[in-house]
Amino acid sequence: MADAQTIVVVEHDPNIADLLETYLRSAGFRVILAYTGEQGLSIINQSAPALVVLATDLPDIDGFDVCRRLPASRVTPVLFLTSRDGEVDRTIGVELGADDYVTKPFSPREIVARVKAMLRRGHASATGNADIITIGDDFRIDLADREVQVKGQAIPLTTREFDLLVHLASNQGIALTRRALLDSVWGGDWYGDEGTADVHIRQLRSKLGEELPLAPVWGFGYRLG
Repeated sequence: MADAQTIVVVEHDPNIADLLETYLRSAGFRVILAYTGEQGLSIINQSAPALVVLATDLPDIDGFDVCRRLPASRVTPVLFLTSRDGEVDRTIGVELGADDYVTKPFSPREIVARVKAMLRRGHASATGNADIITIGDDFRIDLADREVQVKGQAIPLTTREFDLLVHLASNQGIALTRRALLDSVWGGDWYGDEGTADVHIRQLRSKLGEELPLAPVWGFGYRLG
């Protein structure tokens, strides 16, 4: 079970790591620092943190490789810190399960705000209604266990992918704009462009299969069902 107060920061630059630790501790979190990818993996697996702040530019293995080596069943949100920008990097991060993305240089206050927003959304999802949502005959979403089954087989999704699917499934037959998806799933205080929704939609289709009745509404957004 995740510790609701523990944040693991994996960042090789001690100045940045110490700065994030100071601000996150001031916000009431317990912070564990790691300076390499291997050290970060060990700490994450041992401590079950509420959230991971993960730099992509690490000295041994990069943050993308760290994410690849996390258990597929994990539900811990990941906030990537990167010195790079652009669609390719964002796509890689999302495919590996990143829940948010910040480009260096950044404001430590922005990091704290994003961490709090991500944890609020995760708590709201976890304490939601214990209903079952179905999509056709093949797709079953268990809100209590946060599990998605396709033809009886459980498919691991990240926290953000699961919440996005639940929102789409709760509005089956309704065309939703990208902005509406971002506001509802990421929250109105989320920073970023609307292309993030497209990346997550592609990842959902990749994991759940072409049978998922999720289609683009050209020039508008997406409709499920």
